[in-house]
Amino acid sequence: MRTTAPGQSALLLLDVIALLRSEGIDYAVIGAMAASVHGTVRASLDADAITFMTPQAAALLERRFSSAGFGARLRTGDPDDPIPALLAISDSHGNRVDLLVGLRGLDRRALDRTLEVPFQGVSLRVVGREDFIAMKVYAGGPQDLADAAAALARSPTSLDLPLLRGLAGGYGRHALEALEKLLERSR
Repeated sequence: MRTTAPGQSALLLLDVIALLRSEGIDYAVIGAMAASVHGTVRASLDADAITFMTPQAAALLERRFSSAGFGARLRTGDPDDPIPALLAISDSHGNRVDLLVGLRGLDRRALDRTLEVPFQGVSLRVVGREDFIAMKVYAGGPQDLADAAAALARSPTSLDLPLLRGLAGGYGRHALEALEKLLERSR
């Protein structure tokens, strides 16, 4: 493991990604690390990524992480939960990576639209800007909307607005309406 102390969840993420790659599992970095790529640098005590797999495959992955010396705990959501399952991966220093096992409304092609971002000598696959903004307007909290607004402001003319609207619409009417409000404010 790369971590040596608390506050190093980004380094733990590198170990998690190495194991995912060794298992042939595709992923995208989301959350605060993606926000820093798309316009808002902020502190976070954990790191987040998303992948698509069945709950059974996630249970096998939980065992794989445990056997590799990580703390690993799989939690499954109820039928109304937008996150079918979450695999929380930790180390002995209290660092944590949350690996979301899907997200209702997220276009599976989001993994094809990732950006390759170098970090500590490793190329991370970070969720693309349109997917990031759509996820944030869907989440809808104050920090989420601020992250989405910052990502919109970063380079508004380079956004694929039809794609962005389609992605937000995939989460439902509420997300699309929130996006339209942000777009109106950004003009």
